[in-house]
Amino acid sequence: MHDLRIPPGPGAPRGLVVPARELREQFSHASGPGGQGVNTADSRVQLSLDLATASVFTEVQRVRVLQRLSGRLTGTVLTVSAEEHRSQRRNRAAARERLANLLREALVPAVERRPTRPTRGSRRRRIEGKRRRSVTKQQRRRPEAE
Repeated sequence: MHDLRIPPGPGAPRGLVVPARELREQFSHASGPGGQGVNTADSRVQLSLDLATASVFTEVQRVRVLQRLSGRLTGTVLTVSAEEHRSQRRNRAAARERLANLLREALVPAVERRPTRPTRGSRRRRIEGKRRRSVTKQQRRRPEAE
């Protein structure tokens, strides 16, 4: 197994290289197509990385990744699986690509929202809409007895 390379991007300007010794692969029977070999070939791949002990992240990156991927974690371990291909080799490549994409997206720093104010035109349109609605409702009332 080779090191996992994460290309440069926001949050990791020089890219990252996750050492192969920190990745754990498990193989099992995959559901779906496979012909005669479907019951004998362990083509499904589960690739796991413990984010808390991974040596590749800085502390800021580690906190960001743990926070962003918290819904996908089991403890601090991130696991992705691939079983869409018939061959184990292609599933291994798909799982590695999926893990790299998840980590790259999780490393992107959050963009702070710049507060904006409604424009004069949008305020005017909102008030006019409220006025029209009010008139519509007033016209639904019963006429007053004179």
